[in-house]
Amino acid sequence: TMGSLGIFVATLYVGLALTAAGPRVVEFNVRFGDPDSQAVLARLTSPLAELLHATATGTLSDAAGPTFTDDAACVVVLAADGYPAAPVKGGQLTGIAEAEARGVTVLHAGTRTEDDHLLADGGRVLDVVARGADLAHARENAYAGLSLIDLPGGWARTDIAAEAAAGRITL
Repeated sequence: TMGSLGIFVATLYVGLALTAAGPRVVEFNVRFGDPDSQAVLARLTSPLAELLHATATGTLSDAAGPTFTDDAACVVVLAADGYPAAPVKGGQLTGIAEAEARGVTVLHAGTRTEDDHLLADGGRVLDVVARGADLAHARENAYAGLSLIDLPGGWARTDIAAEAAAGRITL
């Protein structure tokens, strides 16, 4: 949107890669990036709608800043067999209620329902969001929740946040 001074106002998503030479920008997007924003928003305690409204109306400088919990969050993506080149659609998902009962949040990305069954319908099928006292615990909780979800041929990276949780990444 255009602010009152003709300044472009939006959410800026920066895709970064950590390299031996330090952080490098991979991409900029003027949108929320997921699952990146899902981890941030899981910790947000202030009303997001108020921040978005203030941004859209050019009153962001008058609004209270965002507030967050002191804990950590981690997101792990469940991908369909064949992702990214040729994701297999139609696999039945089970265990989501059990995962959510364990305290994680499951966000759907590439799913659909058919005859009361939840099916994979894209490459990035769903995201498991978990919180914990620190990153190591949030990561442990995310993978524990993910372990309760079944998708034939589905897979997830096993290294998400491992280096940071172990203290080997600092910015």
